[in-house]
Amino acid sequence: MSDTRVSRGVRIRLGAVDGDLRAEANVRIEVDGRLVVAGAARFEGSAEVQGSMECAEMRCENGAMRVHGDLLVHGDLRSEDGTVEIGGALTAADVDVDRRLHVEGPAKVGRVEVGGVLETMHGLEATSVSVGGRFEGHGALRAGSVDAGGAVDVEEVTLERLEAGGKIRLRSGTVRDEIEVGGMFEASGPLTFGDLDVGGMVNLAGPAHGRSISVGGILRAHDDLEFDELRLGGWGEIRGAAKGRAVDVGGRLKVGGDLLCTGEVSVGGSLAAGGRVEADRLTIGGMAAADRVLARDRIEVGGAIRTEHGAKAATILLHRKSRAEGPLVGGRIVLESRARAGDIYGAEVVLEEGAEAARVVGEVVRIGEGARVGELLYRTSATIDPRARLATPARQVADLGPAPP
Repeated sequence: MSDTRVSRGVRIRLGAVDGDLRAEANVRIEVDGRLVVAGAARFEGSAEVQGSMECAEMRCENGAMRVHGDLLVHGDLRSEDGTVEIGGALTAADVDVDRRLHVEGPAKVGRVEVGGVLETMHGLEATSVSVGGRFEGHGALRAGSVDAGGAVDVEEVTLERLEAGGKIRLRSGTVRDEIEVGGMFEASGPLTFGDLDVGGMVNLAGPAHGRSISVGGILRAHDDLEFDELRLGGWGEIRGAAKGRAVDVGGRLKVGGDLLCTGEVSVGGSLAAGGRVEADRLTIGGMAAADRVLARDRIEVGGAIRTEHGAKAATILLHRKSRAEGPLVGGRIVLESRARAGDIYGAEVVLEEGAEAARVVGEVVRIGEGARVGELLYRTSATIDPRARLATPARQVADLGPAPP
């Protein structure tokens, strides 16, 4: 095997190199179809190959390497303190480029590390991708993990893990394990994921399905959203239906359709749903509004709850000065001091000092000092403070009748 050397600034035509190729800075290699290097290709400075190229391995130093056609590297591709531009397809084992890698055709590689900017224009398949700055990918992206210090802007993805320090924008796909973003995450189409952890804002244009969603700031979902656990530090809007296990929102949450959860829903501010809300336990610090609210265990309201067709739970607790619009149906219903409600149907109903209700229908009823009731029906017993005010006398009945469904 014989090696080939190309001196600085030379323009040369090559077809095949039996051994290694070593080129100094600022060379231009013209190719009849394809340059095949049996050994390693090393470029010491900027270089240009005006065609396709194949080699055992490639090393580029201190400049811009441009291959106008396809590049096939059987081993590794390395660029120290330089950039690499491929006009066609790229196939290589591991790729390590300090500054910028741009590939016009499809790329199929092993591990990719780029210190600055990675641009793939017709798809990328890799075991892992690590970019110090920005990653822009067009076409399908298939990889184990993608990690960028700055921004990621890609299209259809099939990944295990996706992470960026600043911003991620993608079209659609699957991220099986975790998506982690320091700033903003945006998906313009259907998305399936494991865990989604975003420090700032999330915008989901299509239907999305995941395990855990944790957002420090704002969540906007324009379609249906399914999850195991949803945690929002700020506020969220889901224009479709929401379905999951548990919800914990520090601010407010608005759902266009139903909110159906098998575990606890806790909202520090306000909750609004266009359909029904179902949960094991519902805790509202501020205001809740829905067509119907159903909790298997407990409803606690710190501010207000408003329903078109009622709220129902084993236990309903309206804290001090809170209020309810729409029927309350439950096993045990308690209105703390100065709380207000409309119609109440319960096995045990308690109105503490100064509480108000339009109508109380209960098995066992206790009415505290200064409480006000429009109508009171009970079956077993009623304990009424002398200073309570009833618009009509309490009546004991043999049958309370059916509560609202």
